[in-house]
Amino acid sequence: MRVIGLSLGLARAYLLISSQGLVLVDAGSPGVAGRVIRLMRSLGRDDLRLIYITHAHLDHYGSAAALRRLTGAQIAIHHADGQAMSTGATELGVARGRGWIVQWTFPVLEALLKPEPALPDRLVEDGDSLEDFGLEAVVVHTPGHTSGSSCLLVEGRIAFAGDLLSTNGGVHAQRYYAEDWSLIPSSLHRLQTLEPEWVYPGHGPVPINGQELASLVREQLISVR
Repeated sequence: MRVIGLSLGLARAYLLISSQGLVLVDAGSPGVAGRVIRLMRSLGRDDLRLIYITHAHLDHYGSAAALRRLTGAQIAIHHADGQAMSTGATELGVARGRGWIVQWTFPVLEALLKPEPALPDRLVEDGDSLEDFGLEAVVVHTPGHTSGSSCLLVEGRIAFAGDLLSTNGGVHAQRYYAEDWSLIPSSLHRLQTLEPEWVYPGHGPVPINGQELASLVREQLISVR
């Protein structure tokens, strides 16, 4: 399997390429579907089978509905975030640090970006397999940032973590918004117990390796004691 990272507006998305078809992890902000289509054309591929959304924030599902119309791919998300995405909502939860800045200006941001509601084709649960989309992958529920935040563990060694962590400005756990801050350390710890070799973040230009994830988990567990 090959992984191509894309900067899609405000967030990072990943195109997973295999002989069984394409899977897109997150769909970026509204209005960026064309970037994905151009990449697919450059690869000579038109077989996008699934758009997997890690959580229902507009910078991650914003172009999902448009991409479904253009490709016929299905959209999947954890059931706890399905309703928010279906209504075009973004529930930020409680802000910390610089998160307050965006929370104050978020109504303006929503008005500018106009996120399109995306009714999911599949609501997934913890432990669900995506093998019927040609991908050896398992859903890992990692709540905290949102109630339905989830990671995708592919081939038992590569994790796509959404906004559970970031590599913008160095490696760090979610530090701006969470519906339940108390769950962030335990969700990180759960991901680390699966021993992924690489973890790709929802924000940030580079993945982290398993050792970096273990260090991050230790920092988080210490901070909550």
